[in-house]
Amino acid sequence: MLIAGFPAGAWGTNCYLVAPAAGEECVIIDPGHQATEGVEEALRKHRLKPVAVILTHGHIDHVASVVPVCGAHDVPAWIHPEDRYMMSDPEKALGRSIGMPLMGELTVGEPDDVQELTDGSRLKLAGLDFSVAHAPGHTKGSVTFQMPETAEIPSVFFSGDLLFAGSIGRTDLPGGSHAEILDSLGRVCLPLDDSTVVLSGHGPQTTIGQERATNPYLRQVAAGLGADTTSAPRRGM
Repeated sequence: MLIAGFPAGAWGTNCYLVAPAAGEECVIIDPGHQATEGVEEALRKHRLKPVAVILTHGHIDHVASVVPVCGAHDVPAWIHPEDRYMMSDPEKALGRSIGMPLMGELTVGEPDDVQELTDGSRLKLAGLDFSVAHAPGHTKGSVTFQMPETAEIPSVFFSGDLLFAGSIGRTDLPGGSHAEILDSLGRVCLPLDDSTVVLSGHGPQTTIGQERATNPYLRQVAAGLGADTTSAPRRGM
């Protein structure tokens, strides 16, 4: 399997291209702010043909390049229905008034083809299998994507802004909830095998085992405590 990832734009949001191998069809995950050039470079380098864009949530730092990427390759974008409005109204998602400057001129709106994700569904795209889990807390419509373990590689978990190396996503923007993100951590992350590779929306890759042992939020949830970690650093937009 081929996973090509790069941080894009002012927020350093990780965009991933996932394919069975070079020269094959691929899926693009979270083409955010200023990601278009990096996407095109990766497509050329690995000779990939995109068939879909899939989105972990609707914040502008994860969806800002959806319209140009989908338009250039005539592919659909998949997003949870509770975050769909953010593609056309990013200011509302950030608690800003319409018309306030947002990182200069951004292309906002929906691509021509939008498909909606549901909890527990499976996406079979580009010869790949993604399990979808609804994981609210960072946003109402946050989701994660998990790829199954094979004989050659461990399971891969695209966590979006739910789980980072040593931290979790912020919950102080509209639609965020500290209680919900803790519930999502317990329900979605804790059951995963320690060997599961975590590719998050920001920062370096990690594993579930590493986070189970060191992440203050995941440790608190695993211990069944009240998760008094509000002072620990968080990441994401």
